[in-house]
Amino acid sequence: MSRTEQNGAGRRRPPTIHDVAREAGVSRGTVSRVLNGGHNVSPAALEAVQSAIRRTGYTVNRHARSLITGRSDSVAFLLTEPQERFFEDPNFNVLLRGCTAALAAHDIPLLLMIAGTEAERRRNMRYIAGHVDGVLLVSSHSGDPVAAQLHEAGVPLVACGKPLGQGSRVSYVAADDRNGARDMVRFLHGSGRRRIATVTGPLDTPGGVDRLAGYRETVTECGLPVDEALIVPGDYSRAGGEAAAALLLERAPDVDAVFVASDLMAQGVLSALERAGRRVPQDVAVGGFDDSPAALSARPELTTVRQPWDRISAEMVRVLLAQIGGEDPAAVILPTELVRRDSA
Repeated sequence: MSRTEQNGAGRRRPPTIHDVAREAGVSRGTVSRVLNGGHNVSPAALEAVQSAIRRTGYTVNRHARSLITGRSDSVAFLLTEPQERFFEDPNFNVLLRGCTAALAAHDIPLLLMIAGTEAERRRNMRYIAGHVDGVLLVSSHSGDPVAAQLHEAGVPLVACGKPLGQGSRVSYVAADDRNGARDMVRFLHGSGRRRIATVTGPLDTPGGVDRLAGYRETVTECGLPVDEALIVPGDYSRAGGEAAAALLLERAPDVDAVFVASDLMAQGVLSALERAGRRVPQDVAVGGFDDSPAALSARPELTTVRQPWDRISAEMVRVLLAQIGGEDPAAVILPTELVRRDSA
């Protein structure tokens, strides 16, 4: 079939959903399901429809579909952090790129929204209702009302990380923070380290809580005492890591390893150790978490725990589109991987 057909006036008309269905050899309903997320469509039918769309050059009339379905065909990426954190922390950019790519496969645009202040949160909440079909929520803190407000408003929602205090009401996709931390502490202990400290993430975030829990469990499992002087809170920023390491060296100058709850903070820890004349890894081993670009730009390059960012973003989009399509909330926890480099 040609990409377009002529109407009565001799002008070429754009291909329609009927043309796609005829080209793919499926029903119009099957094409419609593919265009609305691909739910309840067999892999063979999905491939046939996608191939037919490419051959015919069909594009969705978003305005018309919105009038019919009541949907906007757009999704919000809502970051509940100050704007400067978006530019500082490479994890947010990696996650945003992955979610954008996953939604592009469904021809759905992604809107970046930042709600680091109460005023920004109110503005974004007003816009979200009626303007987007669902929200990918990133960096939710304990006590942050955004997840509960979205849930109460009936807006489909998937959080990156397990929302604290939300129970089973909110879908989420998370890396296995606790076991990732356990793997790192076991590795540091196995390399002969006995004064293993940690710089935690914010303890009002699920990642901060679970990584600290994994550290505590594994220190005990290794037969070492849990020394509170070796546990210093951090905030996922490089400056926070540097300040935490300075405090740690003051408290426990005999420390010989540090598990840092993010690669960006680990860069700050490395700077503080260098200033104090401590060699890495000879005097103090350093392990990070994320396997973000910060791990490779660190000197020495960081041994770290890899979060599967591509899978996290793809699963967030999959779960959100399923929820938009009427499915119940879901929880997905993905395994991490220890990556050995030069810092430990």
